[in-house]
Amino acid sequence: VQLQASGGGVMQTGDSLRLACTASGGTFRGYSMAWFRQAPGKTAEYVSAIIWKDGKAFYGDSAKGRFTVSRDIAKSTMYLQMSSLKPEDTATYYCGAFLTPAPDHGLPMRQAYDVWGPGTLVTVSS
Repeated sequence: VQLQASGGGVMQTGDSLRLACTASGGTFRGYSMAWFRQAPGKTAEYVSAIIWKDGKAFYGDSAKGRFTVSRDIAKSTMYLQMSSLKPEDTATYYCGAFLTPAPDHGLPMRQAYDVWGPGTLVTVSS
């Protein structure tokens, strides 16, 4: 499985943007996917995760209320709909996948993921 994030760009404060993460190498049959982000000079931050089978969504504190994660099983693609963007959302956004079942409390643990893809840069100007 290979993951590829896309959809980043230069935005203004208050804009909306949708990121996509597509799994290649066949239909994604893993357990879950997640979004993390890393701003320049900062450690990676958990954004959101989704259980592939049932679509159950989880959010980190920075995403609650503004971001929505979803997936399209037929396209093996996860999305992150971001609204009310702020300059502090500026970061490179990465997607990762658990290929086998993991407990809910493990979803925010970046080091536990099985697969990662190249990130997509989101820049939000004030």
